Amino acid sequence: MYNKHQLGNSGEKLACEYLEKENYKIIEKNFECSQGEIDIIAYDIYMKEIVFFEVKTRTNFNYGIPAESINKIKKMHIKRSIEYYLYKKGLTNVYVRVDAIEIVVHNGEYKLNHIKGILE
Repeated sequence: MYNKHQLGNSGEKLACEYLEKENYKIIEKNFECSQGEIDIIAYDIYMKEIVFFEVKTRTNFNYGIPAESINKIKKMHIKRSIEYYLYKKGLTNVYVRVDAIEIVVHNGEYKLNHIKGILE
C-alpha cells in the first residue's frame, strides 16, 4: 500500500520517464515558491515551448478521475507559480503550455494519460 508521498513520488518518476520517451527535455522537478509548486518543467522539443506539468497519481477513482482535482484555485496557483518561475529565470517572449499527467496505479501496473493545455 502506498502512502500519499510515495504515491506522488512514484507518479512523478513515471511521468518523467514517459516525457523523456516522448522527446521532452526535463528542466526541473518540484519547483516551489510561495505561490505554489510545479511538479515538472520540461521543454517540448517538437513544439519548441516550455511545458509546466501537474502530475496527479491515484490508486482508484473514489474521488473522480485525477485531473478533476485540478480545480480553479489550483489553476490559479499554477499560473502564479509559472509567472514567478519565468520572472526568476529572466524568461521573456517564450511559448509556454500547461499540461496534466494523470496516472492510475493498480496491482503493480499503471495507466498514464497526458492532457495538453489545461490552462486557457
